[in-house]
Amino acid sequence: MDFMKEYEKWLASPALSADERAELEAIRNDPKEIETRFYGPLEFGTAGLRGTMAVGLHNMNVHVIRWATQGFCSVIAAEGEEGKRRGVAIAMDCRNHSMDFARAAAEVCAANGIHVRIFDALRPTPELSFAVREYGCQAGINVTASHNPKEYNGYKVYWEDGAQLPPQHADAIARELASIDIFDGVKALPYEEGVKSGIIEVIGEETDRKFMAQVTAMINDKETVARVADTFKLVYTPFHGCGYKLVPEALRTLGIKHLICEPKQMVIDGNFPTVASPNPENPEGFYLAIDLAKENDVDFILGTDPDSDRVGIMVRDHSGEFQPVTGNQTGVLLLDYLIGAMKRSGKLPEKPVALKTIVTTEMARKVAEENGLQCFDTFTGFKFMAEKKNALESSGEGKVIFSYEESYGYMIGDYVRDKDAVTASMMLTEMAAWYAAQGMTLFDALEALYEKYGYYAEKTHNLVMPGLDGLKDMARLMGTLRETPPAEISGVAVVQFKDYKDGTVRDCRTGEIGTMELRDSNVLRFEMADGTSVIVRPSGTEPKIKVYILTKGADKAECAANLEKYGRWVASLQK
Repeated sequence: MDFMKEYEKWLASPALSADERAELEAIRNDPKEIETRFYGPLEFGTAGLRGTMAVGLHNMNVHVIRWATQGFCSVIAAEGEEGKRRGVAIAMDCRNHSMDFARAAAEVCAANGIHVRIFDALRPTPELSFAVREYGCQAGINVTASHNPKEYNGYKVYWEDGAQLPPQHADAIARELASIDIFDGVKALPYEEGVKSGIIEVIGEETDRKFMAQVTAMINDKETVARVADTFKLVYTPFHGCGYKLVPEALRTLGIKHLICEPKQMVIDGNFPTVASPNPENPEGFYLAIDLAKENDVDFILGTDPDSDRVGIMVRDHSGEFQPVTGNQTGVLLLDYLIGAMKRSGKLPEKPVALKTIVTTEMARKVAEENGLQCFDTFTGFKFMAEKKNALESSGEGKVIFSYEESYGYMIGDYVRDKDAVTASMMLTEMAAWYAAQGMTLFDALEALYEKYGYYAEKTHNLVMPGLDGLKDMARLMGTLRETPPAEISGVAVVQFKDYKDGTVRDCRTGEIGTMELRDSNVLRFEMADGTSVIVRPSGTEPKIKVYILTKGADKAECAANLEKYGRWVASLQK
């Protein structure tokens, strides 16, 4: 694509507002910036679109939103009049321009004859998944950039099962977009006209009630919570986002009496003024919650990201300091607890199953299998877990009780097909209260699990590669590792090399090549002689390569030494 030609096309378009045109005029003498914004469109993948908010073809703005929606409408319309009647559900998070983008999407759907149910204000991502299923919609759209920094926004698309689009539908949208002009090829009906005509329907509180009825039906042990309710306390922060209303409601329904919400971060604000990054994976963001917890003698802190699909926790150790619990550890704690709680309450189904991703700790498999569950791996992304859950349950092979990935996403129950921090927050709190009734904190509980199941440790490294050059660097690194895989890493022999792109498994000692079920994803995995796994993949939503180290050792010290040793190799990849 000729980026200067595309830049001039945008400048000349009457679709631009005066402010948008002025923004483009301001970069006229900055060819690198022009190239960054116009070298090509944002790539439409299975995660939809995500990028920084600015005027440009490679950015998030109303023009790109309308264009993407026009392509999505073609895929929905291919389902016939019934698909258009079933329509789409649309939600948005707390970010700047999220409501503008959501309404722009609604206008395009309406102009294409597709019925719209749009939320009246920000809602948690899992509620959008629920709404698609509850109302029998053909599809869903969620305007969110999840836990990314404030400069970002995103556009996630869902299909009729409430899961994000499977690859074949994402590919179909990408093909449609190639033939749609971003300005002249898009139809739009003014929002108020759509509402007045009834093709755009605004939903809100009534959907909250239906969703929360499903969430609170997942409670296993209200009696134990009641026993400790007078003394059990926790601090909660929504990081300025969508969890501010429904997470506290779920916790109070569980029976929590002493819920302390961090007041500054309960304020909805897309600029996220109190944190550098509104991501519960980053412990630094919990500093206000930690202060509040120490003031109130609290052992347990809960934080949800801006669209309330991810949840992170911090627990107080024996010295009185708060320690972050990783997504891997949180999932293991929750899986072990759920198995026990469902057994005690008589809810554990026949043929119970746990799902995890290929980059999630192998400790989860150990917990599942030692307790009589099957454990299956999927690619990263809850659309793949939803697909596996649907397949297992429709065939009668098993009933999934818990699905999770290391990046702080958890799915419980049958009413959503995406990660759900509302339900997970409630279950984590039930778990913390149950352990409190045994005289234990979650710090104690995690130590007990290591004693029971063995010592595991994980670390994720992010090799950030921003801009146009970064995309080239990412492709080059993946190509090098694929074409000339290392024979050893950090002085340890690679015994098996897995390429999830073509599904091949190579025995590095014999040269024998086999195949595996999972394929068609740009992921490489190196199995080491010491039992460690090193996994490399490009992020699907951000300009970075992610490297996962999954290890096991005789004790914590050996695990830590392994992480440090392999971390040195990871650092060398970006030199």
